[in-house]
Amino acid sequence: MNPYLPHLATIDEIIPETASQDVKTFRVVFADAAVRASFSYEPGQFAELSLLGVGEAPISITSSPTQRGYLEFAVKRAGVVTTALHWSRPGDHLGIRGPYGNHFPYREMEGKNIVFIGGGIGLAPLRSLINYVLDPSNRSRYAAVSIIYGARSPGDLVFKWELDAWQRRQDTELHVTVDRGDEGWTGRVGFVPQVLMDVAPSPANTVTVTCGPPIMIKYVLENLEKLGFAPDQIVTTLEMRMKCGIGKCGRCNIGSRYVCQDGPVFTYEQLRQMPAEY
Repeated sequence: MNPYLPHLATIDEIIPETASQDVKTFRVVFADAAVRASFSYEPGQFAELSLLGVGEAPISITSSPTQRGYLEFAVKRAGVVTTALHWSRPGDHLGIRGPYGNHFPYREMEGKNIVFIGGGIGLAPLRSLINYVLDPSNRSRYAAVSIIYGARSPGDLVFKWELDAWQRRQDTELHVTVDRGDEGWTGRVGFVPQVLMDVAPSPANTVTVTCGPPIMIKYVLENLEKLGFAPDQIVTTLEMRMKCGIGKCGRCNIGSRYVCQDGPVFTYEQLRQMPAEY
């Protein structure tokens, strides 16, 4: 079977996430009922989205495996493919191949506290795991859940309705912040790494999962170490440079690893063993 051959899917719904609409969530459904029934994935994996005559791009699967019958992808308008996708409308078709890559170690996280730390569109891959953990069928398997999330401005926050739902939960602690507020913003103002230090989660029986802009991740990693977290208690993702998704093009090769196959999920301990070029 041709590994580059995608499955046909239909865009069922498009949800603008940011005020500038540079981030949209696409809910898609496979055209073939058999594919729809058999397609399975795990939190943290990605898929290749393609548009005929335009190209394809690797995008994190934003929905949780507990959400059946459809897939969701939160896409930031950045390049040729993502821009063309932003021009799409409900009812339009696209191709999907995958899922690819490894996944968040959600089984190893059972019985532990989980601290999610996201920035901007970096909440997209985390959302798959968050909703998996918070699903009624899974919640009892995990201890305390905390979410620290920030964006540049209130208009850049994504999944706002879901942030409200997480805030209302009695079993979840949510901290939302923005780099700069506006006249209507009454919430916290501050950078995510500093909010992390303010919240100061204990490393005891705790794993952290982080994704966001590289500069945010840099200082989050430093601050987690200051709080006493060991490198193997810190999980993050690498997604830059990925292209083909199956380790053939070599764009995401770093040292002895291919991000698209060995990742995109890595522990900080694994990152420290990689060449500094990434």
